[in-house]
Amino acid sequence: MGRLFDTRLRRLASPALAGTVRGGSRGVERECLRITPAGLIAPTPHPAALGSALTHAYITTDYSEALLEFVTPPEGTNWETIQFLCDIHQFVCAHLGDELLWPLSMPGRIRSESDIPLARYGKSNVGTMKTVYRRGLGYRYGRYMQAIAGIHYNYSLPDAFWPGFADIEGSHDTGQDFRSAAYLGAVRNVRRLDWLLLYLFGASPAVCESFLQGRPATGLERLGPHTLYGPVATSLRMSDLGYRNSSQRDLVVSANSLAGYVGDLTRATQQPRPDFERLGVLVDGVYRQLNANQLQIENEYYSTIRPKRVTQQGERPTAALLRGGVQYIELRALDISPYDPVGINQRQMRFLEVFLIFCLLQDSPPIVGDEQALIEQNHHLVARRGRDPALALGRTGGDGAVRQVRLRDWGREICDGMVAVAQLIDPDESLGHVAAIREQRAVLDDPDATPSARLLADLRASGLSLADYGVELGVRTRDYFRTLPWELNRHRDELLAESADSLRRQQAIEDADRTSFAEYLADYFA
Repeated sequence: MGRLFDTRLRRLASPALAGTVRGGSRGVERECLRITPAGLIAPTPHPAALGSALTHAYITTDYSEALLEFVTPPEGTNWETIQFLCDIHQFVCAHLGDELLWPLSMPGRIRSESDIPLARYGKSNVGTMKTVYRRGLGYRYGRYMQAIAGIHYNYSLPDAFWPGFADIEGSHDTGQDFRSAAYLGAVRNVRRLDWLLLYLFGASPAVCESFLQGRPATGLERLGPHTLYGPVATSLRMSDLGYRNSSQRDLVVSANSLAGYVGDLTRATQQPRPDFERLGVLVDGVYRQLNANQLQIENEYYSTIRPKRVTQQGERPTAALLRGGVQYIELRALDISPYDPVGINQRQMRFLEVFLIFCLLQDSPPIVGDEQALIEQNHHLVARRGRDPALALGRTGGDGAVRQVRLRDWGREICDGMVAVAQLIDPDESLGHVAAIREQRAVLDDPDATPSARLLADLRASGLSLADYGVELGVRTRDYFRTLPWELNRHRDELLAESADSLRRQQAIEDADRTSFAEYLADYFA
């Protein structure tokens, strides 16, 4: 793992610093489509009983009016996070009528782009901007890609960690610059190693045939009716068929420094792109996109991990980072687990917590030269061929030379290093962190135990198409939440109050608007 990692690990295990890595904050954002009993994307508006998608703290929408997003607040334990997420699901399922929550990352049946309705956020300027931004995504990349769903895991280390870590690093600074540099080191290492998450947690090896829109099914084979799959794929969501398409291939955003990250994103939001200029911005009195730049806003840049800070009202993400530094990191490489009613479980969250700390403690030199292309290649290989036992990835050594190493061998090495990090959190192995690492290390030796392989086996056994299988699983998920006793829901009253209050907050925003939308946009981008 390297001398620097060993030194940091040894010092953090000392009596003076023992336990300082425990108690970080974590949260989950889970996306999922509302669907009809026939497996089509629901054409209905966002349910009024769920409040305002513009202002609700916990229940909103992503690209589509039918693409729900559930957001948990920062919590101190995985158990509290899962409890809150479960309570949101139960609350939502009680207000969906006969509609279902789609339980997979890749969408089911889509007949045309008109099946994917744009999210609506009311008549305020900020609400209009959110809708226009999404309309622009549809014009730029197509709406089919915007119907893909995933899980985001947000994490920050506890305040108690930073003084001791600064002492280890020989730094007198424990403020935002020091923390930002450490988090960005973790971001770089996650970029290098996110292929491991695709192998262990990828759960989208198959797609509904309609998703391809008649395009060639390169590298895919037929699996039953209207279903195509990659024989050794792990996550088509994270492949060139999903988010890693060619649309942003020429966009590189450095994580070597906070100034570099902010600068690259800012330039991308200011640099016109000819093919987007041809789309037009304001056409026949209707905004097709916010602007014709390489990115409309910073959030359009897709990355498997982002350095983040909570924004203030009207503040851009890059401005928030410059104001206060990196506050937490957002991991975005996770498929929805079809084997968990809320799409993720505590064992996975324990693994992710350890993985992020491991990436922060590892030496993290700048990503320069050809390494970015190597990172992209490894990511693509594992998304498409991760369960091939002979798959080898390119690994840069200390001398800068690239060597080929088998995925399972590299993965074992990472997990062995992660066990030592897990023991910092879980020294007596009572919290489950060490067990979570060992469980996933065993999966490296058994590709058939991965979620992607299990899903393909279940599809074969059922004889169903991916769309029908998803509906069947959605029914089971709905029935699970509707039979849960309400007295187990710790946040029902809070969710009821937030739904009502969010509608009032949206109305207040609309009543307070005093400028035209064009003026609002000019002020925002200024």
